[in-house]
Amino acid sequence: MLVEKNVPLQACNSFHIVAKAHGLVRVRSESDVLAVLKDAELAAQPKFVLGGGSNIVLTGDVKPLVLKVEVMGRRLVEETPKAFIVEAGAGENWHDFVAWTLQNGYPGLENLALIPGTVGGTPVQNVGAYGIELQDRFESLDAIDLQTGRAFTLDAAQCAFGYRDSVFKHATSLGLKDRALITRVRFNLPRPWKPVLGYADLERKMADTGVSQPSAQQIFDWICDIRRAKLPDPAVIGNAGSFFKNPTVTQHQCDDIIAREPKIVHYQLADGSVKLAAGWLIDACGWKGKSVGQAGVYEKQALILVNRGGMADAGGVAGIGATGGEVMTLAKAIQTSVYERFGILLEPEPVVV
Repeated sequence: MLVEKNVPLQACNSFHIVAKAHGLVRVRSESDVLAVLKDAELAAQPKFVLGGGSNIVLTGDVKPLVLKVEVMGRRLVEETPKAFIVEAGAGENWHDFVAWTLQNGYPGLENLALIPGTVGGTPVQNVGAYGIELQDRFESLDAIDLQTGRAFTLDAAQCAFGYRDSVFKHATSLGLKDRALITRVRFNLPRPWKPVLGYADLERKMADTGVSQPSAQQIFDWICDIRRAKLPDPAVIGNAGSFFKNPTVTQHQCDDIIAREPKIVHYQLADGSVKLAAGWLIDACGWKGKSVGQAGVYEKQALILVNRGGMADAGGVAGIGATGGEVMTLAKAIQTSVYERFGILLEPEPVVV
């Protein structure tokens, strides 16, 4: 086990914010975690689990010991008449893993194509897109308790999934925030496969192509095209994807807002509540394209905050770009605007470190 000192993290977070880890251990197997916990000095240090860095905002150097998850591997665990059970190491790139499942004949994750980050981060956030959330395809995961070193397995119920939420985001007595490191995740891909359609963007693709019964690969390709047209590539423009959660309100609250703002984008939920489009709320407040320092609101999608600098130039030299402080100052200004106009407090998705 090697503890790397003063490790630059600009390439380890999708916002490309400049920061360093005071100490970093690359976790490629469970034994690496156990080695850390057996070291008296390291075991006593606070720890920060880092995957793909696609859902964090670094506001300074990271003082806790960074455990960089790099557990790899993909495999078919089991094939039954009802499902394919597939597994991936937590350090695997999520989009590459989705592509691999399709290439090997295991459809079911295609609607979650091109979501940035690693496999281990997907259950933490309960990622979702185009009609599917991770919990809809989740089987179980393996993790290690960072306090005791005990390995354990959780099923969907034990993960307590919610909208962009899970047990891994809560620090209560029953929560696992900062207590668990996920090593492997398994997915239940139903057989026979059925396409999940119904989103307007996908309906437009079917109309444009004349394909009324798309294959899983076609849906994968369509969603990649849709996301690339709407969202900035983190490799080109630093960002953490959707910065705010879509707020949920009561029908009465929604009716009140519609009376003032008839064009507001909203979605009726099964429980009678209504989900509002956070991007629409932000755009309505005039934030699209605005900046605070080098942090800005993406011109094509107001839900995305971006780093207008900090990317490597042709010579491979990276600039400073936005600071985490600038990103959070912009985010708080947006929250204030939306609250003052709509009475709704937007909740950020990324973890602020």
